[in-house]
Amino acid sequence: MALGAAGIAGLLLVTACAPQENQNASDESPAQESSFAHVHGMAVDPETDQLLVATHNGLFTVEEGSVEQVGPVIDLMGFAADSEGRYYASGHPGPGSDLPNPVGLIESNDGGKTWQELSRQGESDFHAMAVSAEGVIGFDGKLRISADGQEWTEAGDQIQPANLAALPDSPVILGTTQEGVQRSEDGGHTWTLPKDAPVLLMTAFADADTAVGVAPDGEVHISRDAGLSWEATGGTATEAGAITAAPGEEGVRIWIATAEGVEFSEDSGTSFSTLVEAGEH
Repeated sequence: MALGAAGIAGLLLVTACAPQENQNASDESPAQESSFAHVHGMAVDPETDQLLVATHNGLFTVEEGSVEQVGPVIDLMGFAADSEGRYYASGHPGPGSDLPNPVGLIESNDGGKTWQELSRQGESDFHAMAVSAEGVIGFDGKLRISADGQEWTEAGDQIQPANLAALPDSPVILGTTQEGVQRSEDGGHTWTLPKDAPVLLMTAFADADTAVGVAPDGEVHISRDAGLSWEATGGTATEAGAITAAPGEEGVRIWIATAEGVEFSEDSGTSFSTLVEAGEH
C-alpha cells in the first residue's frame, strides 16, 4: 500500500525496542496499533537504494515521500541485507502465518514479498543480526555464526551485543555492549575492545572504513577506521531505535529511527532533518 505524504505520518509510530521476552506476534492484531510501528532494524537495499525499515508489523520501504508495506506481517526482531539483494530476518510470526514461533532464520529473495525458512525454526529469535563476508551472525542469548544460513557454530568469544553491524564484503563486525563497541576481524569468532571505545546503543557501516553510531544520550558518533576509534559528529538523535548508513555525494548518509520519526543526515551526521514524522495526521 503506497501512501502519500499525508498518510506517512499517521502510519509511523517509532519506539526504541530493547530485547524482550519471546512472544507470538499473531496474538496482537495489527488493527489495534499503527501498522508502521516498533522499528527493530533498517538497511539500504544495495540494488534499489531504497530505505528498508523492519518493524513489529513487517517490512516497509521509504522512498520519495511514500511508505509501502512489503510482504506479510511478521514481527521482524532482527533484519539484515546482503550485497546481492537477499534479506535475512528473525522474529515471530504474524496473524495467519504458518511460520513457527520463533521463526529462526528466514530469507527473502524477492525484496521481502515472500520469506523462506532456512534454519533454527522454533529455536532462535535473533534480536541482533548482521551479514559479513564470513556469513550470518546472530544473537539469541548466544552469539552464533553460520557460513551458509543452515549450519551454526557458537562464537569462541561470547559477548552480549545489543546490536551487530557488518558489511557483506568485509569480515569486520561491530557489537555494542555495556563495556563499549567491541570489534571482530574474523566474522565474529573473536572480539577485542579497542582503547577508549565509546558506549553506543547501535552502529552501522556506510563503507568498509566508515561506521556511525548513536550513544544512549542521543549523541551521534562516526568512525573512519572501521570502529577502532570514534568521534562525535555534533548531531543528535534521541530515543534511537535503529540506524543505517550509506555513502553519499556530500558525505555519509545516515538514517536513524527515533520516537519522533525517521531522521536523515547527508552531511556525515553533523545535522539531521526529519524524513518521516510520527504523530501527525
